[in-house]
Amino acid sequence: MNILFRGGHVFTPKGVLAEAVLVRDGVIAEVGPERELARLPHETVDLNGGLLAPGFVDAHVHPVQAGLERAKCDLSEDFGLDAYLAKIADYAAKNRDKEWIDGGGWDMSAFPDGLPHRDHLDFLDRPAYLIQRDHHAAWVNTRALERAGITRDTPDPADGRIERDATGAATGVLHEGAMDLVGLLTPRPTPQDLLDALADAQAHLFSLGITGWQDAIVGSYAGSDDQLPTYLAAARSGSLRARVVGALWWDRTRGSDQIDDLIARRAAAEGLDRFRAGSVKIMQDGITENFTAATLEPYCLCGGTGLSYVDPAKLKQYVAELDRLGFQVHFHAIGERAVREALDSFEGTDPANRHHIAHLQIIEPSDVPRFAALGVTANLQPLWATHHAQMDELTLPFLGEPRSSWQYPFADLLAHGTRCCAGSDWPVSSADPLQGMHVAVNRTEPGGSVHAGYPTAQTPFLPGQRIDLTTAMTAYTAGSAWINHSPAGTIEPGRPADLAVLDRNPFDLPPAEIWTTQVRMTFIDGNPVHERP
Repeated sequence: MNILFRGGHVFTPKGVLAEAVLVRDGVIAEVGPERELARLPHETVDLNGGLLAPGFVDAHVHPVQAGLERAKCDLSEDFGLDAYLAKIADYAAKNRDKEWIDGGGWDMSAFPDGLPHRDHLDFLDRPAYLIQRDHHAAWVNTRALERAGITRDTPDPADGRIERDATGAATGVLHEGAMDLVGLLTPRPTPQDLLDALADAQAHLFSLGITGWQDAIVGSYAGSDDQLPTYLAAARSGSLRARVVGALWWDRTRGSDQIDDLIARRAAAEGLDRFRAGSVKIMQDGITENFTAATLEPYCLCGGTGLSYVDPAKLKQYVAELDRLGFQVHFHAIGERAVREALDSFEGTDPANRHHIAHLQIIEPSDVPRFAALGVTANLQPLWATHHAQMDELTLPFLGEPRSSWQYPFADLLAHGTRCCAGSDWPVSSADPLQGMHVAVNRTEPGGSVHAGYPTAQTPFLPGQRIDLTTAMTAYTAGSAWINHSPAGTIEPGRPADLAVLDRNPFDLPPAEIWTTQVRMTFIDGNPVHERP
């Protein structure tokens, strides 16, 4: 079957062209003038003056977790204690049969010092476990603490912290590894629950023009179950239609003894068309707002330099072994010390394995050139690089200068020749790639975001680190497809017809309006998987 995409512009490796695209049997056959490509029988997709882009690829996302949270007590569209409590009370009233009230999506900036309290949730007649938006903390009530046996005498785990008051009593916030003290007690989703969550998430991602992704944690973390069986079942049944790579979770409580397990987990996906498991995810630190991001100098106001979850002295050995075995290594690194530890571990590794570091909130300037020199890809989450409440009220005061000015240095990375890919970290933040591109170009909040009313939302954040729209869109398409070893990601002959039809051409818009662009249709292998009503 032939499909002719006509009547708009096309984002190609040669630039934005006023051309048409002919797809034959799911593969891009030709890009050129409509009068030449229309010579064969075809169906027509009218772009209506919009843009035909390659299907977007999210290089760092958590779809199964997102799908589960969307089906629970989802606070992600609300903001503020009163709004959260109203949503929680409504959810509890509608779900009287549930043993726990679980879900998440609360924002640290909604609370003084970023910390809610167990007392807020003690109106509930059941234990509560609500994951913070960034998935680095959980808010629980007294019933949950009692169920877990957490007292003044309970020690902090090595990779986390129990928030306590002046008397040593737990206040109801569990950071990082401490989340598991309660999270693992919550009711486990069934295999069908997990498959339903993946299907829901896939449909949502298709609606945003996303045709592939790298799931950044395939394993058990923060109270969640291992998603590998879910992906294997979906890929075998054909319900997984996107092109997906799973980043297998590196258990930070273990060492090199887990490598044989990772090899077996990778082998379980061999031969599948839509899912591969050739990446390994190492979370090297936490986040700045709870002082667990690994920094070179102490935090302002509170002191301390955060946590390195994997011993840096052993990290290089682990990464070298994974590299030798042909694994790609996908790092979480927020603080400048964690970024440096990740880069140090990549010394001497094979760039062909396409290693990458995600988040990159703070990079000490002397480390910026090392990405290109080592062949390490920068995995960007642009939506975070703005003046939003959490940044202005928590992050900046805790970091101080000059460290605050080292955040999200996209332009500096590119100036040194760094290869970039991009992702969302959904459900931590919106999965919409066009909103991410808006921030990358403007360094301001998208006009329609939940925090758009924040006073400094439209003040550019470190505007010298802006990048142009072509570079941003390339990161979300060709850059992320490259990280995934995917044949898609560009519109050129011979590539799979994984495509997104945008309702307008964002290259013709004022930069401040990029966020208004929406996806009309999404195709995988030339087959429609989403069409906006």
